[in-house]
Amino acid sequence: MDKETKKGTLHPLSLLAEEAYQVFSEMGFEIATGPELESEWYNFDVLNVPKDHPARDMQDTFWIKDRKDHVLRTHTTSVTGRAIEQAGKEGRVPCAFVSIGKVFRNEATDATHEMQFYQIDGAMVGEDISIADMKGVLTHFYKKMLGEDTVIEFRPSFFPFTEPSIEVFAKFRGKWLELGGSGMLHPNVLRNLGLDPVKVQGFAFGHGFDRIAMVRWGISDVRFLYQGDLRLNQL
Repeated sequence: MDKETKKGTLHPLSLLAEEAYQVFSEMGFEIATGPELESEWYNFDVLNVPKDHPARDMQDTFWIKDRKDHVLRTHTTSVTGRAIEQAGKEGRVPCAFVSIGKVFRNEATDATHEMQFYQIDGAMVGEDISIADMKGVLTHFYKKMLGEDTVIEFRPSFFPFTEPSIEVFAKFRGKWLELGGSGMLHPNVLRNLGLDPVKVQGFAFGHGFDRIAMVRWGISDVRFLYQGDLRLNQL
């Protein structure tokens, strides 16, 4: 090989994923994987999303023409949902899972939105799990990934699969950037996964992994991550 030839490198998102998995593994989380072509049951129904919820509309979801009741997954919560369900069947509760993967949403693109992007999703289920546990886990994760001086804020919100629900924001370029949603798993979700909400509780979160990269490296537009820009190799 010519000594002037430059070797390729892993994509920044791949490097970031390895680091994120390491942080969660140290906290006792297992890595979960699942299909990108997902059933309507795991993508919506399990998560207590009503049949008339706007997220099911063609404007937000890519439905599969020849596969009735299947979609390109709109989040990786379906992955951790499958993992929790399986753990319950195997008697492995308490449990905690994290997944990072591609998700798809039929929406307009801008500096912080893409039709295809990566999401990091996690959940913990067991006895006496509280929202304080969730805040502790997420604060530790973001301090590790973005630095101890990173300013994180938790704000009340609403999602059909969590109650109470919380949105997480980080300071980015002098403004607040939403990282994603989180909260305590709704009792209906636990029931749908075969668990008794009287005996166990849990929290879940689904955050934009690309946005973590934006804050980490000061990337002004999420679309730069998908345009083959070789300057990303220098991050």
